[in-house]
Amino acid sequence: MTSLLQTYSHKDLLHPIRIWLGRVEIHNSKLARLLCKVIPAQCPFERDVNLFGRILFHIPPMCKLNPLYEEVVGLRFKALCYLADECGEDITVYC
Repeated sequence: MTSLLQTYSHKDLLHPIRIWLGRVEIHNSKLARLLCKVIPAQCPFERDVNLFGRILFHIPPMCKLNPLYEEVVGLRFKALCYLADECGEDITVYC
């Protein structure tokens, strides 16, 4: 039983998706703009919960819990680079 659990714990079930996201190339400005709009520059879930001006607790960025976070952020970076380098666009509107 232990060897079965060890076998499955060493496999990364998301590995094919990681590889696919890493290989995506951006060659279309519409797709690049869409990716930059859809993938946020900062994690939208990080919050401080306040009551009467005092911080009760802090909710950490949930994006870091996403197992594909690095790959998705990398895809956004590729899209930003394409828009800046290939299209000559000002990418500050996406930051």
